[in-house]
Amino acid sequence: MKMHGSEVRQKALTLLRNGSKNADVARALDVPLGTVGYWLHMDRAKRGECPGGHATECPRCDGELDKAAYSYLFALYLGDGHIIQYSEHRVPNLMITCADDWPGLMDDCEKAMRAVFPNNSVCRVRRTGCHNVKMYSKHLWCMFPQHGPGKKHERLIALEPWQEAIVEEYPWEFIRGLIHSDGCRITNWTTRVVGGVRKRYEYPRYFFTNKSEDILYLYADALDIVGVEWTMTRRGKDPYNISVARKDSVALMDAHIGPKY
Repeated sequence: MKMHGSEVRQKALTLLRNGSKNADVARALDVPLGTVGYWLHMDRAKRGECPGGHATECPRCDGELDKAAYSYLFALYLGDGHIIQYSEHRVPNLMITCADDWPGLMDDCEKAMRAVFPNNSVCRVRRTGCHNVKMYSKHLWCMFPQHGPGKKHERLIALEPWQEAIVEEYPWEFIRGLIHSDGCRITNWTTRVVGGVRKRYEYPRYFFTNKSEDILYLYADALDIVGVEWTMTRRGKDPYNISVARKDSVALMDAHIGPKY
């Protein structure tokens, strides 16, 4: 292996600092292109000129946050999302798990993620029966302050004042995100005796199920904002399901939410 002394290295750095391209310097001094690139990198590092990781703006603190998209994405996070930072990664990642049965929901999730984080890349990672819609950002802790160790239903989930303002301004987006994560629209049925004849009657209703009492009441509060009537079902002392069954309220939900797709 040919060794290059400090004199050759200094000549290369002088040419590079004057604007010469790496390839031209390599040819002129008969030095491998990789060696020239390494010399340039070390010289920039020594002088504190390495490009390094660029400082991105926080969508909430520095940018113009798409509040409607955030209200929907935040609700998806509360239901089917989590944030994790692997030891080998410089920044954390947000993943929203979307079932393959609802491709439209998955598209809406990716669209919202791109709208909230316009300067970040979004990808889909295939899993059995689902995809994780995923992106990386150093600002996730700021954007989702509800993150913490353990399961969501085992810790306090409370909105920050700025999040409360967004949900109050865009309650339907928030409700839609929660329904898309842990809710559904189904058709119930019952029978009644009319004129001596038992008849079957069907009616639609919405269910939202979550083990976190805090998240259940966030959903209920949003329903109150838009004027939807709801009832709570409990298992023992623990609430676990909110139902919307009254005809007018179901019609209102259908106008803004509808079934998953």
